[in-house]
Amino acid sequence: MKVAIVGAGNGGTAIATDLAYRNHDVTLIKTSVSIHDDNFNYLLENEGRMTLDEFGVFKTATIGTVTRDLALIKDCPVVIVYVQTNYHEAVIERMCEYLADGQIVLINPGYLSTAYVLKHCKKDVIVAEATSSFIDCRIKEPGLIKVGFRNVRNPIGIYPKHRKEEAIKTLDQLGFPLAYVNSVVETALHNPNLIVHTVGAVMSIPRVEKTNGDYVMYHEVFTPSVWKILEKLDSEKMDVLERLGCERMPYVEACKFRNSLDDDRDAKEVFFWYAAMPTRAKGPTSVESRYITEDVPQGLVMLEALGKALDIPTPISTSLIEIASAALGRDMRVAGRTLDVLGRDNVSMIIKDSES
Repeated sequence: MKVAIVGAGNGGTAIATDLAYRNHDVTLIKTSVSIHDDNFNYLLENEGRMTLDEFGVFKTATIGTVTRDLALIKDCPVVIVYVQTNYHEAVIERMCEYLADGQIVLINPGYLSTAYVLKHCKKDVIVAEATSSFIDCRIKEPGLIKVGFRNVRNPIGIYPKHRKEEAIKTLDQLGFPLAYVNSVVETALHNPNLIVHTVGAVMSIPRVEKTNGDYVMYHEVFTPSVWKILEKLDSEKMDVLERLGCERMPYVEACKFRNSLDDDRDAKEVFFWYAAMPTRAKGPTSVESRYITEDVPQGLVMLEALGKALDIPTPISTSLIEIASAALGRDMRVAGRTLDVLGRDNVSMIIKDSES
């Protein structure tokens, strides 16, 4: 199947390589000139050849087309958006003139970016949102990606719901272990970065600065007291989910669903098993890490905004936003996913669809 990947960073390049290895016709499109240009240039100079190092097993594939030409998405039944969520609206707006009726736009992860498709795109497309990246990885050097982990299940929400079965028939051809949930609202709020990145990074700001990032957040930060903060934030998220008619699923249960096929394992134990893996990357290396600059405005601001609209208190979310804003010296809400930015009517349409 022809698949376009919009975004040539760590995750986008890994997914493109993985799909090409399984004989899909892949087009990898770079949307920026800020990072990973060395790897992108390597791909251009080496006919799209890329290697995945998956725990010592090396898989080399040829990505069919490597380009900066966004217009090439028009011939692909599935377009996967794999850029940082800060840039979702700008990239989706650019994409819209090339999209065609019937295409599926898979946003990975979503954070309710379906609203941006509704805001900018007048085509009859299907939107799918994933909770998290299918493959944890890092580009180690040009031409080589080190895989840290693969989700054993990947929750996916579909908008509009009446086209869910149509979407499933196409998306299942990708070959990933996809698990379809009730709506994009669920996948947006179950993005693990909303909970783990924000609490972990904000609470470890002194550690980041003292070590210049020479530590591993997942290994060190989630002490019993910090875990209590995480659970309070998670409760706020579940309050919003419940009010919107979704299952009240804790973070650890969602983590277990993605990361383990053993349903008898304790969910909290699964998280700490995942967190303790030696493949967890160092850092954050700076307080300007995307763990704060992305997941606070894109995740916590969205949660706070939904809470206000639903008259649900979100004091932990608000406190983390305020602390992050003070530490970085700028208001995280200015570039955040408020309802005005997402579009109140768009959010209402998404919620109504999830309740239908």
